[in-house]
Amino acid sequence: MKSTRTQPNLSDIASRLGARLHGDGSQRIVGLATLKDAGPDQVSFLANRAYLKDLPSTRAAAVLLHADHLDACPVPALVLDNPYLGYAELSRMLDPQADAHQPGIHPSAVVAEDASLGADVSIGPNAVIESGARLGDRVVVGPGSVVGADCEIGEDGFLHANVTLYHGVVVGKRVILHSGCVIGGDGFGFAHDGGGWRKIAQLGGAVLGDDVEVGSCSSIDRGALGDTVIGNDVKIDSQVQIAHNVHIGDHSALAGCVGIAGSTWVGRHCMLGGGVGLSGHLTICDGVQVTGMSLVTNSILEPGVYSSGTGAMENSQWRRNAVRFKQLDSIAKRVNRLEKRGSGEA
Repeated sequence: MKSTRTQPNLSDIASRLGARLHGDGSQRIVGLATLKDAGPDQVSFLANRAYLKDLPSTRAAAVLLHADHLDACPVPALVLDNPYLGYAELSRMLDPQADAHQPGIHPSAVVAEDASLGADVSIGPNAVIESGARLGDRVVVGPGSVVGADCEIGEDGFLHANVTLYHGVVVGKRVILHSGCVIGGDGFGFAHDGGGWRKIAQLGGAVLGDDVEVGSCSSIDRGALGDTVIGNDVKIDSQVQIAHNVHIGDHSALAGCVGIAGSTWVGRHCMLGGGVGLSGHLTICDGVQVTGMSLVTNSILEPGVYSSGTGAMENSQWRRNAVRFKQLDSIAKRVNRLEKRGSGEA
């Protein structure tokens, strides 16, 4: 994608990234592309050895890469210890949407008289800012988004179109909320009276720390009594469900379709793969990685990588294995009896 912003040259980029430039630094750059697709005014990157095969034939203006691959690069190079981090920084530098939102309130937006708006706030068409809401400097509220009563959004927050913050939600600085996500909706709380369900009012709140990002169509429920808390620098993918009173520690990352039941605590620097499910009232310590599609039903108190479930196989083989799985308990009892006989206990 080409940027409408001022086009930096390779020397500018090297300075911004702290990279060592090998080659002419005067070439202007308009965008990023893969090694295979990049043209002479685009930068590419090599962060995965699987794509090393594409390096000799690239037509990129320059390639972000590690020093180990410099000799194989046929074009100017930007050498970094971590090319992927360099790519992340450069992507923001060239993002055509970075300056797309100008300060101001669209005529169709509805802003309560007692709402507090910081400097250079942008509020898009049909957005609603309810009573008592407080928006920090340079906050962007996209079209159709709703900021409920008494919400707080820290400076440089960005709400894409059709984001909903229920009442009393607190959002830190530099938070990005993607379209369709709902923050502070009611937790799933009901009491059964023998014939039906009685709703339990959800009286807590939802608090998001600084530098959080929440993907599209994800839900973070408010607490039943205390708050649901998302720590600083937590990254949450699309279609994730976080139930009431869950706590997520700083710098953790949750991939798509993760589901976390109520009152579970997830530590710092944890990673949950796609489709992971965590039962309620668990404790997951710092530094835990759970691989995709795993179901966690007990607390994890030691850092490490955890998995559950089985990989895909032919259906006929899976059916045979499923039958044997049902037989494991009886097989284990028979093995125990045989071991006891062998040891002379029986």
